[in-house]
Amino acid sequence: MANVREIMASKEGYVFTITPGAEVLEAVRKMNYRRIGALVVVDTEHQTGRVVGMFTERDVLRLVGTLQDVAHLRVGDVMTRDVVTVLPDADLEEVQEAMKNRRVRHLPIVDREGFLMGMISIGDVNAWCVEHQARQLAGMHEYIYGRG
Repeated sequence: MANVREIMASKEGYVFTITPGAEVLEAVRKMNYRRIGALVVVDTEHQTGRVVGMFTERDVLRLVGTLQDVAHLRVGDVMTRDVVTVLPDADLEEVQEAMKNRRVRHLPIVDREGFLMGMISIGDVNAWCVEHQARQLAGMHEYIYGRG
């Protein structure tokens, strides 16, 4: 079974982040501009660089649903604080279970000290599974029918 490190190696390594003190509108603009569904919130105020939250499309929808004036809200006021993270050695089954059980689509990848190393999304997991299945099918076809 594959692990997170293998999947990270097959994708672009850049993760978009934001700080807890940033304005919510700045976060939304950044997500729209980059066409992404989540930003990892990192603590730069204390120069730790550790993951302290996630700001996702779901957080935006929660705000819209309350009809709050977001002009003065900060990301730290509305971000998801209970962040599910994974280590780079986590296997794919662990990632799938975490996403399913916690109902999240993005998991920050952190080292043992909590520093951000990357992010894995449900799209990354699905793409890896599809490619892995295609390779398995090709191997079975070759085994059964030989090279043609």
